[in-house]
Amino acid sequence: MRIRWTPAAAADLQQISDYLRNHHPSYRQPTVRKLYDLVRALKQWPQQGRKGREQGTRELVFSPLPYVAVYRIRDQSIEILRIYHTAQDRS
Repeated sequence: MRIRWTPAAAADLQQISDYLRNHHPSYRQPTVRKLYDLVRALKQWPQQGRKGREQGTRELVFSPLPYVAVYRIRDQSIEILRIYHTAQDRS
């Protein structure tokens, strides 16, 4: 399986990194690394996320971090659609 980041998901990860750099610099590197590593783990276990809010999607919760990745499984790839903060309004 291959991981493919949509432009929106890549921008979400960059915004998380930028926010942490400006507000909590000591958490930036370990947080971004954990998010990236857990997404990479989807290659081995693509079904590990819960069923998503939108049909055909799944959600990977980054516990204890307050983030969730929305993704979709394609034929031979996993498409990361977005990464949200759990307090964010997703409507």
